[in-house]
Amino acid sequence: MTHDATYFAVPALAAARHLQRAGQWDTALRYLPDGPAGAALRAEIIVDRQSWRLDRVDEAVAAVGAVAGAEPELAAYLTAQLEYWRLLRKVDGAPLGPDPAESFERLDGHAPLAAWAAFWHSITLDNLHGDTAAAAAGYARALTLARAADDPLLESYVVRHLGGQALDDGDRERAVALARRSLQLRAACGARPHVAAAQALLADALGETEEAAELRSILARTADELDLAWLKRE
Repeated sequence: MTHDATYFAVPALAAARHLQRAGQWDTALRYLPDGPAGAALRAEIIVDRQSWRLDRVDEAVAAVGAVAGAEPELAAYLTAQLEYWRLLRKVDGAPLGPDPAESFERLDGHAPLAAWAAFWHSITLDNLHGDTAAAAAGYARALTLARAADDPLLESYVVRHLGGQALDDGDRERAVALARRSLQLRAACGARPHVAAAQALLADALGETEEAAELRSILARTADELDLAWLKRE
């Protein structure tokens, strides 16, 4: 959740992190070391996998619970992500945690989660609360934090969502530029599921063009191979 020099700084965790970015979550879990650091990354990987595959949440909840005592802020951050997806998908059942907007706002001041929490707070305001103005201001701040931290993956998330807002506002040219920026950053990070999501936005921004059709064909294959539930063709 920081720039790559730090993200991959612990050799014992580097292989699992690289596999996680490639969308090889199950294999990544096999490369985790024993101990607290391995348990924390295990929780991150399982929550990440759940957010892309939208599978049963039980394993993710258990993994987060296992690190809650040692890593309360990380557990709160991951729980807020799980609750965000539950609310976005309108899944029935008991809440997994408090309002994710409140959780992310509280974590905004907690390093090293602050920059990512600022981004997640913004998309929660955008997608769950419908407060596009506050979300836009939050995205701008998250973008500043991402660039200050030299975190290209976080920047890719922010510009993708700014691109989505531009498309909603009818600014197709800006949407295309931001979607391309997100795609390029994600490709540079070796983040294969994220590349597919950026391709989806770029295809939407391009409209009914030959390039858009090609992008949809490519991302559909990735979605099938990695079981990316919300990017699969219906």
